[in-house]
Amino acid sequence: MPDATLFLPLATVALMALTTYATRIVGFLVLRDRTLSPRMRAVMESLPGCVLISVIAPSFVADRPADLIALALTLLVAMRFSLLPTVILSIVATGALRYLVG
Repeated sequence: MPDATLFLPLATVALMALTTYATRIVGFLVLRDRTLSPRMRAVMESLPGCVLISVIAPSFVADRPADLIALALTLLVAMRFSLLPTVILSIVATGALRYLVG
């Protein structure tokens, strides 16, 4: 019997990777022979931002001061920088503030 402390995290990552890959393949298979209208293309291009917002949205109702401060910093950074620097600065700010503020 494998050790659960090693097996469960690896299985979780593997299943998340498989799920991500499956959704991409299904999307490709469904849309490969179709020409998207400009409106549908705009919808498809905005989906990554919508997913990111759905992950961030619970922080708006957080009761931890560090999370609320990090959220405010993230919003300020997002107005000035592109996605990658915003994500990196947000992760660093959240970790530092959780360590310092609690």
